Amino acid sequence: MRTHFIEDRKEIDEVIRACKTCYVAMSDDGMPYILPMNFGYDGTTVILHSAQHGRMWETIQKNPKICINWTLGEELAWQDVQVGCSYRVKSKSVLVEGTVEFVEDFDEKVTCLKETMCQYSDREFKFSKPSVVNVGIMKVHIDKIVGKEFGAKAVTPWKTNKD
Repeated sequence: MRTHFIEDRKEIDEVIRACKTCYVAMSDDGMPYILPMNFGYDGTTVILHSAQHGRMWETIQKNPKICINWTLGEELAWQDVQVGCSYRVKSKSVLVEGTVEFVEDFDEKVTCLKETMCQYSDREFKFSKPSVVNVGIMKVHIDKIVGKEFGAKAVTPWKTNKD
């Protein structure tokens, strides 16, 4: 089964925008730590939000370098139904390596929250002052972005669970 890099940034952005959850990986004193999170994305930065305390918040304050993954697709495919190693999940994945900037400015926090809600709804949202003050906002500046497509464009015909 073939794995191909996705070179087209528009296609990479489409994968990100089609996902509802991202997985954020960080290093807690050398120990890997990963969490599923909601996110916002403006094409140049990823926006994350959380409480301003806890393991994740403290870990990222110590080490602002993080990695984020989005995966789209779960269709099972195989070349030979009898050969276990020929099975694969057809999917697209995007991986971002980036550096977190903690956002403190009230108006910028509101902008980030609105951008996050754009990922999930076309509605206009308002945010109360206490909710903005109490939320932790992290902007992830993208240092590296890579897209891959798995189980695609194979030389031999593929069968899927839809066939």
